Amino acid sequence: MGWLEGAKHVVKDELIEIIEWLDSSRDTLAYRFEDHDHEIKRGARLIVRESQAAQFVYEGQYADLFQPGLHTLTTANIPVLTTLKGWKYGFESPFKAEVYFLTTRLFAGNKWGTAHPVLLRDADLGLVRARAFGTYDVRITAPALFLREIVGTSPVLGLETFAETMRARIVSVFSEMLAVAAVPIIDAATRYRELGRALTEPINAVLSSTYGLTLGQFVIENVSVPSEVEAAIDKRASLGAIGNLDEYVKLKLADSFATGGGGMAKMGAELAAGMALGQQLAAVFAPKAKADE
Repeated sequence: MGWLEGAKHVVKDELIEIIEWLDSSRDTLAYRFEDHDHEIKRGARLIVRESQAAQFVYEGQYADLFQPGLHTLTTANIPVLTTLKGWKYGFESPFKAEVYFLTTRLFAGNKWGTAHPVLLRDADLGLVRARAFGTYDVRITAPALFLREIVGTSPVLGLETFAETMRARIVSVFSEMLAVAAVPIIDAATRYRELGRALTEPINAVLSSTYGLTLGQFVIENVSVPSEVEAAIDKRASLGAIGNLDEYVKLKLADSFATGGGGMAKMGAELAAGMALGQQLAAVFAPKAKADE
């Protein structure tokens, strides 16, 4: 357990003099410093390394936050804790407080995905059930908010637990943002990179204000829909390739006359095929036509 092996403290006369944490696991987001029921002395040294932040919590209330550096704990640099503890004449006596170390580097390649199909309303196809998955890069930018909303009272939060905790929340935000953006499911299923970039900012805004996290990147690797919806998408693609349906039918009839093969029977078959295709495409895109009106 790298997070446990990296926890270090120096105790003298039952008072903690040095507080630091080394994470050899490389996959720990938050760790509560083990004080072993000892108190922190005045003048104790707090060592916060690069890509770390240290958050003090006193009796359930969030106090001072420390960025990378060597800090000597005195009244001057723990003003919030001084106020919460109610020291009238400054920090003189030892005290007990929880110290959480948080890893602030970027954690890349976290997976997200829908456990069940998500119901979306599409302007072209109506209600559609879709599945999606991908990856996201994230870092902690508001330690107190992250501790309150994600870590809670856990003494340690590893990357695997974090990813499992966030998976459903990421999917929920993704589904909501996709619905708000009113992106056609056809575009969602064929333009992953553009869609991921477009949704990064609105998803990031929710994660930042709700969980204290900032996205580096949000990637959509796949969006899948039921087979009948895939068939409808194929029909729309066919229409785009054909162009004007009226001109297509006329062209087929002209070809039939020009070749002269099959006489009226073949012409009738060609006409029937053209009408059938028109009816199928009309059925697929009837909802969009009404919406455009």
